[in-house]
Amino acid sequence: MTQTDADRASAVLKEHRESIDRLDAILVYTLGERFKHTQAVGALKASHDLPPSDPAREEKQIARLEDLAKRADLDPEFAKKFLNFIIQEVIQHHKKHQSEGD
Repeated sequence: MTQTDADRASAVLKEHRESIDRLDAILVYTLGERFKHTQAVGALKASHDLPPSDPAREEKQIARLEDLAKRADLDPEFAKKFLNFIIQEVIQHHKKHQSEGD
């Protein structure tokens, strides 16, 4: 019994989707772990009266991520937007830590 082209395409599509699902899980757990560390940084900054953002570090991180994106064959603009989104979320968390400490 031979597979039709549609059957083969369906099997390949299923494999790709399973990989995508695994990668989505990795992304979510990785972001969760990242935010655990940034929450700790926020608490540390608040307890030492440090500013919630560090523009020099953020600039370095964005440049680093753009370089990584290029090497990973990912659109560097997308990577930059993604990191900026995460950074803004982290800064909001840090500001919250500081306001709770007042």
